[in-house]
Amino acid sequence: MATRAKPWPHSGLIDRAALLDAVTIHEMADVHAAACAMKQLADDLGFRASICPDVSSKDPMVDADGTILNADVFGWINDGERWWEDHQLALHSPLPRSCRYESEPFWCNREGFHGTFHNPYLDEIGLANFFDSEFTYGAAILVPIHLPFGQISANSFLPFDRTRTDLSTEFAACGDLLGSVTRRFITGYVGAVRKKRRMPADCHLSKREVECLRWAALGKTDHEIGIIINLSHATVRYHVNRASEKLDAVNRAQTIFKAGQLGYLGANR
Repeated sequence: MATRAKPWPHSGLIDRAALLDAVTIHEMADVHAAACAMKQLADDLGFRASICPDVSSKDPMVDADGTILNADVFGWINDGERWWEDHQLALHSPLPRSCRYESEPFWCNREGFHGTFHNPYLDEIGLANFFDSEFTYGAAILVPIHLPFGQISANSFLPFDRTRTDLSTEFAACGDLLGSVTRRFITGYVGAVRKKRRMPADCHLSKREVECLRWAALGKTDHEIGIIINLSHATVRYHVNRASEKLDAVNRAQTIFKAGQLGYLGANR
């Protein structure tokens, strides 16, 4: 059994400002050192870090030299540990899947998910079979990072002691710290590796354009939208087309998708 480099109760003594600076990434040249700082923090708190900047991407996290960080820095090199090579992991594992439904750090074991806030969506994700038959750890702290344009980062912190099943005390002591540091690290990494713009800059949709798109997102036709908001069919189509031009979208579906990514359509409908 591995021993902890520094007991987790001492996390309050960590210089948070200095740590945030150490994991800040401005360009690819900063990535390796920032990853080493992340690993050191995890080690000091008694955890192994498993970092995934984008659950929808098959690309491994790398530094400026193309070194795979989860192997060479975070140490996932033993047989069966190279999890990033499983391109179906984000779909079949409940851990990254749960990060799609929650944006705050939380921890989990076979009994379920535990965090600062109760999330009913997580109640529907069963964990007992996963922990009993597939996972080699008794519990994990998860740090989801929800980024602009719908990108979701799922990060796990797994205790050195694989038999631990209750991380409530560790989570209370260092959950917020792991959340803020991981967000800084991931945000910088994504900014450094992103080569292509996903959205037109400084896009402004009008009130009518947003209103039409909200109803379109609910499956209403232009004719139905016109009846609902008392506009002609042609006027509704004009507003949808104008929004499409502003968002540089190729069709109605992509217009709705991009408007949703920018937060115009809300999440309560």
